[in-house]
Amino acid sequence: MMRKLTSLPSGRVAKWVILALWVALLIPALMLAGKLGDVQENDSAAWLPGDAESTVVVERAMKFQPADTVPAIVVYDRPEGVTAADMAKAQADAEAFKGVDMVVGQPQGPLKSQDGKAIQTVVQVRNGDSGWEGIHEVVGEMTEVGEKNADGLGFHVTGPAGYASDSITAFSGEGVLTAITALVVVVILLLTYRSPLLPLLPLLTAGSALVTAQAVIYLLAKHAGLVANTQTNFILTVLVFGAATDYALLLTSRYREELRRHEDRHEAMAEALHRSGPAIVASAATVAVSLMLLMLATLNSTQGLGPACAVGILVGLLATVTLMPALLVICDRWIFWPVKPSYGSSEVTKESVWDRVGTAVSRRPRIVWIGTTLLLAVMAIGAFGLKADGLSNKDQFTNKPQMAVGEEIQAEHFPAGSGDPVYVVAEASSAEQVSTALSGVPGIANVSPPTVKDGQALILGELEDAPSSTAALGTVEQARTAVHAVEGADAQVGGNTAIMLDTREAASRDSKVIIPIVLVVVFLILAVLLRAIVAPLLLMATVVLSFGAALGVSSLMFNHVFGFAGADASFPLLTFVFLVALGIDYNIFLVTRVREEALLHGTRRGALTGLSTTGGVITSAGLVLAGTFAAMASLPLVFAAELGFAVAFGVLLDTMIVRSVLVTALTLDVDRWMWWPSKLFKQRDTPESPAGGPDLEPALRGT
Repeated sequence: MMRKLTSLPSGRVAKWVILALWVALLIPALMLAGKLGDVQENDSAAWLPGDAESTVVVERAMKFQPADTVPAIVVYDRPEGVTAADMAKAQADAEAFKGVDMVVGQPQGPLKSQDGKAIQTVVQVRNGDSGWEGIHEVVGEMTEVGEKNADGLGFHVTGPAGYASDSITAFSGEGVLTAITALVVVVILLLTYRSPLLPLLPLLTAGSALVTAQAVIYLLAKHAGLVANTQTNFILTVLVFGAATDYALLLTSRYREELRRHEDRHEAMAEALHRSGPAIVASAATVAVSLMLLMLATLNSTQGLGPACAVGILVGLLATVTLMPALLVICDRWIFWPVKPSYGSSEVTKESVWDRVGTAVSRRPRIVWIGTTLLLAVMAIGAFGLKADGLSNKDQFTNKPQMAVGEEIQAEHFPAGSGDPVYVVAEASSAEQVSTALSGVPGIANVSPPTVKDGQALILGELEDAPSSTAALGTVEQARTAVHAVEGADAQVGGNTAIMLDTREAASRDSKVIIPIVLVVVFLILAVLLRAIVAPLLLMATVVLSFGAALGVSSLMFNHVFGFAGADASFPLLTFVFLVALGIDYNIFLVTRVREEALLHGTRRGALTGLSTTGGVITSAGLVLAGTFAAMASLPLVFAAELGFAVAFGVLLDTMIVRSVLVTALTLDVDRWMWWPSKLFKQRDTPESPAGGPDLEPALRGT
């Protein structure tokens, strides 16, 4: 039954049916994928769970002011001092802002700074159904008003609205990201296959998978409550391109191998699918299950990212085992031009770099794996220097957008927290006590008189520090401690700074809960796949060690080379899930081939043969995946650059060192105990397959 199912995509008639079905599927998928931006939720509050304190404050404060507004802080500056004409322009601009669609209420200001060199106006902008896109349009219109007839007067929009607008500008590079990702895939495939035509098929397969996945995610966000945002979309792009191309590489490699053994290309593809299919399915399932575990997160953005990326992986798998085989069989052997694998021909055999690596490792495998482990452990030490407490708004960009410049000017001439206060909601009967408690918190510059309505009181506190700074987050923590201590007040602290604090705390909790669960689940999947316990334990240990080393090196690069201020609070968890899931991918590709060879020739021979036969394709797959994630650096966002670097470096480390050296050395040293307690554990090496050494090279060259 399994063989019949795997041979279906390569059938003489079925291949055309599959191609027709994919074409029919892509027509509506293209239309739905284009609507994905319409259902994205990019405001910070929407990412938090409903029981977060800052989320509750939003609901309680609705009776005092619209809950869906964010402040746009307009800052004018003239280093030699603002003039009366400048103040008149700022006043005229404030009146003009009121006429901009989605601007709510009366602007606060304009207010001249005490040093007379800057002017500030605070405008409330409605965060409507269009989210950040709508805010971006409003900020654009305000900028047109402010820059008109400025006569040298500096104009900047900062605050939450300015951040939202500049974020949309940064994410507008997603089209460039997709193009760079596709280019990276094509270049690596050209170098791998040395064929100008063959790379088109994996690229077409990955592109079809991406469009289909985006359409499915749109439907889930529209009708099933899935939280999707711009971050989800760009991660999905690189993940689907990388993973789908990896699976296509493995399948194509085995297909080319089978074309030399079968005259009929349909039979060759059926055998290739039968042999490589289990490893591809197991790899995709491991990644998908690991990503689905992100649904256990309390942070809605992380919770939504998991199933969205899992959909991408599963659709990529579906395309790889249906569309890719059909395209390869339809195109026949000429798709491999200029080096077409003909029936009965033998692969040109020469000693590859992986033959030499295997021979070197086999001489002293114990020394090799101990030394490699120590090296990776030293690299992991740098992880203790990772600053993953979150980033201020201005530090989230690799460049210096308008809001970052405006925030610096505002902090220089005005109280840094003006225009974006802390919100405290309490019982009206305790309003004075809460106000007093808030006034005594270090870092709170001013406290407004309580506003009372329907038995509730709203109190605003102005921060001394920039609202998205680490110091301001600490002030909110102290403010919560102070107002919570007022008995019977039911006081809660919210606002944009509180939202950032709750986001950081939720991300920390998610890491502590999800990481151990991912480890257990991946171990169970490996145990079922390999029918063993020792091998999964060792493979999991190598992947975790690889993750630690990648995180350590990344931390050093972020702090001392790239000069980033820190990392997003969700960075460690997302890096862990991607590296563990994708790292296990390559171990599955390798170890399933090792097990296949070990059944015939014993574990030691199987380890070296498995490395020799899979080394090239796994290396190419690793380069593709690393290249696609590295392409994320094209977005001017620190989070994208950091995640892209960490995953790219981790994948290369896993491909070049962990999988080829560490896993091979462990397999050679542990020998048949790798497969304990399966039947393969009881099988000893055959006399013609010795422990290793130079005498294995002729045999390996012929495999």
